[in-house]
Amino acid sequence: MWKKFTGMVCAAVLAAGLLAGCSGGTGDKNQDTQTTGEMAAKDEVVVTMPISSEPEAGFDPAFGWGAGEHVHEPLIQSTLTVTTKDLQIGKDLATDYSVSEDGMIWTVSIRDGVKFTDGEALTASDVAFTYNNCKEKSTVNDFTMLDEAVALNENTVEFRMTKPFSIWPYTMAIVGIVPEHAYDENYGQNPIGSGRYIMKQWDKGQQVIFEANPDYYGDAPKMKKVTVLFMEEDAALAAALAGQADVAHTAASYADQTMDGYGLLAVQTVDNRGFNLPCIMPEEKDGITYGNAFTADVNVRRAINIGIDRQEMIDHVLNGYGTAAYSVCDKMPWYNEAGEVAYDQEEAKRILDDAGWLEGSGGIREKDGVKAEFTLMFSSGDSVRQALAEDTANQLKELGIRVTTEGVGWDVAYDRAQSDPLVWGWGAHTPMEVYNIYHSLANSGIGQAEYSPYANETVDQYMDEALETATLEESYELWQKAQWDGTTGITQEGDIPWIWLCNIDHLYFVRNGLQVAEQKIHPHGHGWSIVNNVDQWSWE
Repeated sequence: MWKKFTGMVCAAVLAAGLLAGCSGGTGDKNQDTQTTGEMAAKDEVVVTMPISSEPEAGFDPAFGWGAGEHVHEPLIQSTLTVTTKDLQIGKDLATDYSVSEDGMIWTVSIRDGVKFTDGEALTASDVAFTYNNCKEKSTVNDFTMLDEAVALNENTVEFRMTKPFSIWPYTMAIVGIVPEHAYDENYGQNPIGSGRYIMKQWDKGQQVIFEANPDYYGDAPKMKKVTVLFMEEDAALAAALAGQADVAHTAASYADQTMDGYGLLAVQTVDNRGFNLPCIMPEEKDGITYGNAFTADVNVRRAINIGIDRQEMIDHVLNGYGTAAYSVCDKMPWYNEAGEVAYDQEEAKRILDDAGWLEGSGGIREKDGVKAEFTLMFSSGDSVRQALAEDTANQLKELGIRVTTEGVGWDVAYDRAQSDPLVWGWGAHTPMEVYNIYHSLANSGIGQAEYSPYANETVDQYMDEALETATLEESYELWQKAQWDGTTGITQEGDIPWIWLCNIDHLYFVRNGLQVAEQKIHPHGHGWSIVNNVDQWSWE
């Protein structure tokens, strides 16, 4: 493997040089200070990200910038609130906010003196315009809970809701505010904001360059220039080998490599991997099969959950760079530790025996003519998910369960996951991730949850009540009860409709001398989260 990378060094030097130099990126100054093995300029940094991190629709919040599948701070735009290191809510543009007793109106006060980078003042009208625009146009986020945003005066905006939504402050932390006077269909290509950075250059398919906003209302960024190179993992590693990147994202399979002048940074995440287990017997609707005769048995799901050795997966698939996952929200303020289980293969076998799943031909269990088997899908081209699927198959074979793994494209995965388990990746800084996966109203077709057939009225009720609480903090206990209330829920002693395997660490090779500021837990997506606080990074 290492020979493969060394053979790429020349190509990486050429590619990185063309990106960061010839295209006007870091220029001659950085060419002088950032040759192989040397430190970058004291106020500049070059970071690699996966190709999938490049925003296809540009840097427009309405189309996913900051608030898409991979949630992150938008950098070039300001947000009303922010999430703190302990995943609580802090303030940015908002100086204060409150919600009416019925939860239907949020009132937010906007700080004075904020200007967009074109010199125009940012007012409550821009905030209202941004949110109304997102409600109308967003293709990646749900804004159905918002009826309309109204500017009451220059410094006060009112969000009028269609239903109570206690976790609205988390939404306010990811929606970047755009200028009403300078917004059109081309905004995403040439964004104007009021955030810490200005987007100076975007070479599509290659790189984006940010420069510090000299008129930023907060603390001046220490890093004056941030260049992001979009690369696959092997190219990112080769770029680091060539000394052309200061921070290079990498995978666990490469983490044991060593490079002169670089160290490995591992960041804990809620970027989890797990698979769904359809909870109903098979039925067909509109050409789609929902349910699975084997996994519909709750005893099967419970046996699988405790019959998988998560630490073995972490050690062998992730090279030790990960943590065991028991939910979609491990480590979050709304996580219920009742979801944690201990690996117990013998107990898993006992559960299956007691449920009537007895060993048949070839060592595969069966019951009433149904064999203990299923297909476990993974997204084609994702080596980690494939390895987790294969490991799962090997481990469940010891229980007498036959698992066939299959790589599939996302064009068919969503429909097939209604009947065949699929290895998924989830994890966000909002309790809405729990709702989206487990709430039965998310899929009106058959009254089951959206991504895998499952329904529990009590779980639904807790989540509905959580969204209706007067404060965000009050909602946490209800989100925890939705997971397990002592009688029912989505954990081992409950319905266990999903099996969570691990939270993968986000790994980066970091040039010696670069002080990456303390990271809060990263959500799903090995991309923009690393630079959420790049303004606080520094060189020794």
